[in-house]
Amino acid sequence: MDEPTPVLRAVDLGTARLLPDLDRAGAWLLTVDDAPQSYVDPADPTHLEFEYIRRLAYLADTVAAPGRPLDVLHLGGGGLTLPRYLAATRPGSRQRVIEADGRLAELVAERLPLPPGSGIEVVVADARDAVEGAPPGGCDLLIADVFGGSRVPARVTTLGHARAAARALRPGGVYAANLADAAPFAFLRSQLAAFAACFARLALIAEPAVLRGRRFGNVLLLASAEAPPPAGLARRLAADAFPARLTEGERLTRLIGDARPVPDGAPVPSPAPPADAFRVG
Repeated sequence: MDEPTPVLRAVDLGTARLLPDLDRAGAWLLTVDDAPQSYVDPADPTHLEFEYIRRLAYLADTVAAPGRPLDVLHLGGGGLTLPRYLAATRPGSRQRVIEADGRLAELVAERLPLPPGSGIEVVVADARDAVEGAPPGGCDLLIADVFGGSRVPARVTTLGHARAAARALRPGGVYAANLADAAPFAFLRSQLAAFAACFARLALIAEPAVLRGRRFGNVLLLASAEAPPPAGLARRLAADAFPARLTEGERLTRLIGDARPVPDGAPVPSPAPPADAFRVG
């Protein structure tokens, strides 16, 4: 049998590549301008290669009773790894995925099509506009995994975005954002300050080395109007092959310090990562 062939295609926000994983038949790595975006195994959507995606999956696993369908709004689509996982583990969930890059969405639909009856709707739109237009109180989970290349776009870093996210969630709902930063964490602290102004409960998920300032890396911000981090989440994170820590309470208050939310009039993207921090090939 012939080996699968890589796909190279110009998309709206750069150059996309679909690279077959030669060690796992049928699995693909999606990159845009060489920055990894998604790893997808259509035959086994519960196989999650990226550490941060596994951490989001642990959140989804513990946020409600096992198997209960959820209403989920995803900001950022890529290869639809997490939506596929939720469709498999929580059948009947209603998932809306917002993808800004129309030609990337076309590529994924063509090469990595969704199974029939997945309950996943992909909409080509701006993430901030989609949150502001979402029905109030309509989401159990709002997951922001929005990157332009390797940076979080400025429009989803502001206090106005945090307020819109708070309106979109139902009571007990959880906002989760994939961010990236390094010490002294000016960007992360501004995000915590923005969400602290709109949500009663915050938490962070990160590898200890990242929060200790030893390297640049992914940090997941969790926010809820009333619900603490789900029971069992910290244990799942600690048991992963790449353990992460759940941080909340006074430690987050100290981290925020005197940081201020980013106003809509002066939006700021996440910092550019060091060379090759998240790049392949």
